[in-house]
Amino acid sequence: METTDFAKYLSAFLTKYLAGERNYSPNTILAYKDTFVQFITFMKEKKNIEVQKLTLECITKNVIIDFLDWIQENRHCSNATRNYRLAALRSFFCYMQYENPERMYEWQKILSIKVKRHEKQSINYLSTDGIKLILEQPDQSTGSGRRNLAMLALMYDSGARVQEIIDLTPSSVRLDNPSIVKLFGKGRKARIVPLQEEQTVFLNEYMQENHLLEPSANQYPLFSNSRKEKLTRAGVAYILNTYVALARKINPLIIPETISCHSLRHSKAMHLLQAGVNLVYIRDLLGHVSVQTTEVYARADSRQKREAFEKAYVDLNPNAAKTKIWEKDGNLLEWLKSLKK
Repeated sequence: METTDFAKYLSAFLTKYLAGERNYSPNTILAYKDTFVQFITFMKEKKNIEVQKLTLECITKNVIIDFLDWIQENRHCSNATRNYRLAALRSFFCYMQYENPERMYEWQKILSIKVKRHEKQSINYLSTDGIKLILEQPDQSTGSGRRNLAMLALMYDSGARVQEIIDLTPSSVRLDNPSIVKLFGKGRKARIVPLQEEQTVFLNEYMQENHLLEPSANQYPLFSNSRKEKLTRAGVAYILNTYVALARKINPLIIPETISCHSLRHSKAMHLLQAGVNLVYIRDLLGHVSVQTTEVYARADSRQKREAFEKAYVDLNPNAAKTKIWEKDGNLLEWLKSLKK
């Protein structure tokens, strides 16, 4: 079977350009691949074009718009998900401008497709009491319970994304003071995150128990399942949700209805902000490219905003000002009281 030009360019885009030239992480490439799997499915179901007959000539701006509408109508995707799929497609057609300049005009028309506006969800985070209650739920008499406690405590303490936790190996952790963990974030960018000594107690015990401090275990998954394989995102989410449900039964007031793995990351950032830590340091901890991304926590923290406003408040009420002057002058205050007699 002859390979189509679309298949040739898409294969090079995913395997050579994203992985080689752009150094995108395997997870990002996988997400991009999912977009094109959905696009190929759409072309087959809605345009009656089988994948072996799908060529670049079949792809126009209107086709891409139809695809984006299709994933919203048939797959019930939000505007945010639609925009994410569009971002993956844009990346491909930016690439195509250089690889296939003969159809430059068509690629630029596709690149002109606008993103849809969507409401940004408020940051979902827990109080320190909420975090503490969740970490009290794992059964420390079992091996899986001790693993889960070490993992969730590390997720919160480091502010790590769930994939960053999944990808950790024992070589990424230094337990000697000062304790640190090396995380690999988006674009495989590495960052060093300091750890609290109190939290590393769980991690140290877990690693000793599972012989993960030995040199031969350096490249093993730090947190693994019963088959010694890396945990999955769904697996980590299941573990967290199990303890969230237990904690909610004990005190539903401090455990929000919706909690995800990312909520632990949000919680760490909010707690640091409330403790007065500079946004620049929080940015570095979270691995954000710009402090503008981190500013979302400052905008979300209503308590800190209120306290800042209260500190900056100047009382301009003339009557209140007079009262304060009288209160400071005892003789004047007594004389005014005597007028009532």
